[in-house]
Amino acid sequence: MKSQKGLRIGITLGLYSEDESLWSNGIKQNALYLAKLLQHSPFDYQVLLLNTTDVAITDKLPWDLAEFPCEPYSTGQSKVDFMIALGGAIPQPCVDELKARGCHMVFYKCGSEYVVSSQGALFDIETVGIPYFPLGLDEVWVVPQVANTTRNFLQTLYRTPTRVVPFIWDPMFLEEVMLGAADKGCYVPHAGPKRLACMEPNTTILKYCMYPLLIAEEAFRARPDLIRQMHVTNTRSLRENQEFVAVVSHLDIVRWEKCFFEDTFVTGWFLKNYADVVISHQWENPLNYFYFDVCWLGYPLVHNASLCAGLGYYYEGFDVQHGKRMLLQALEHHDRHADDYLAQQRMLIGRHLATNEALIAHYDGLISAVLNRS
Repeated sequence: MKSQKGLRIGITLGLYSEDESLWSNGIKQNALYLAKLLQHSPFDYQVLLLNTTDVAITDKLPWDLAEFPCEPYSTGQSKVDFMIALGGAIPQPCVDELKARGCHMVFYKCGSEYVVSSQGALFDIETVGIPYFPLGLDEVWVVPQVANTTRNFLQTLYRTPTRVVPFIWDPMFLEEVMLGAADKGCYVPHAGPKRLACMEPNTTILKYCMYPLLIAEEAFRARPDLIRQMHVTNTRSLRENQEFVAVVSHLDIVRWEKCFFEDTFVTGWFLKNYADVVISHQWENPLNYFYFDVCWLGYPLVHNASLCAGLGYYYEGFDVQHGKRMLLQALEHHDRHADDYLAQQRMLIGRHLATNEALIAHYDGLISAVLNRS
């Protein structure tokens, strides 16, 4: 058995600017939550974030460099014994160099790579760089929400064992954003009609705002008195799309000028200022940081994410009528038990926290399995 005590672990990420927001995508958050979990291991890992781009590492970054040290990949890669490539590009020569000096190498996949690749091929949608699949990795790790579509796609192309690994989340960045907000950004019950929000990224079919709009429409037709307005974010390109405009123009909630199509916003800030109830829909991506952000702050979440069905107000699949019933339940009754809901949501999310002992032990086991593979 190889010793894990004090193992030096590198986690890669790719910075695009010196003051890059953690809310522009989930990859940076993935890297930092994993780093925090590993720092809490009883094996006393030394964890180092490694930037694979030429962007300078300065105190403008949105995390504490003393807590989460970061170096350029070029200088830091020689300091680690176990590399977890999570963000940024690690080409074949770099993998070969690491393996030649005895460093263990894992790719950690958080995105729906099969879907992104398929869209790029079928619809000539530009992806981030040319895809490549270096050989010689010890393992590929895949988060649960993309495993069904992506695990076997990656296992065949990387030619190495591919494992489904637990999802990790932490409220540290959400709470930092909401630190100065009233009630720390948590939902506050109030009388009268409610504001609905949909914050799907609208970059792939996996997380698209159409079904939340349909659910809101059905609820609006049944009980317009319960709905003040609806805000749909991340719609800059959709607002000019003829197909999208033609479809939504048939909705009463749009025709009655109760629905507003917005740009992109930071989750916590937008919830506090523009939302009382969040409606979400996913297709083959049934777990997401966004759901935890919403529920941790106590906002009612109407969603169809089966891997966290205990959270919020769950409806099945594409069942708009079920979604309507859940939305009406939230609109009519949520405020009566808002405090109990907040406590329950935080208890359920607890098993995903970076400080959860069972989760830390699971990752210790994953690392041990790589170190001791014959």
